[in-house]
Amino acid sequence: QVQLVESGGGLVQPGGSLRLSCAASGRTFSSAAMAWFRQAPGKEREIVAAINWSGGTRTLADSVKGRFTISRDNAKNTVHLQMNSLKPEDTAVYYCAAGVYSASPRDYDYWGQGTQVTVSS
Repeated sequence: QVQLVESGGGLVQPGGSLRLSCAASGRTFSSAAMAWFRQAPGKEREIVAAINWSGGTRTLADSVKGRFTISRDNAKNTVHLQMNSLKPEDTAVYYCAAGVYSASPRDYDYWGQGTQVTVSS
């Protein structure tokens, strides 16, 4: 099956930036979308951004519009999440996922291990 590995998380001050990367490997995999989810302590896992690899359509959660950007490199099976103007509320474990486009984490078949993003002064 497909393996997804996230990288790029860390500790940043409010207003700072991070760039998360997700590299896919393993058997050949076709998916209509890849997405980033995040989960903060005591909170449900929520959609952050999704990108449809067939049509190039990008969507962002309202909470991150204007601050985050999702991008892809289909040839390399890689997806990125550029996070700017980070807020403490962005603190969470960020997960890369692959599957049919959906806002629900249950509709994604493959998941990375997660990478911690902490925004704090």
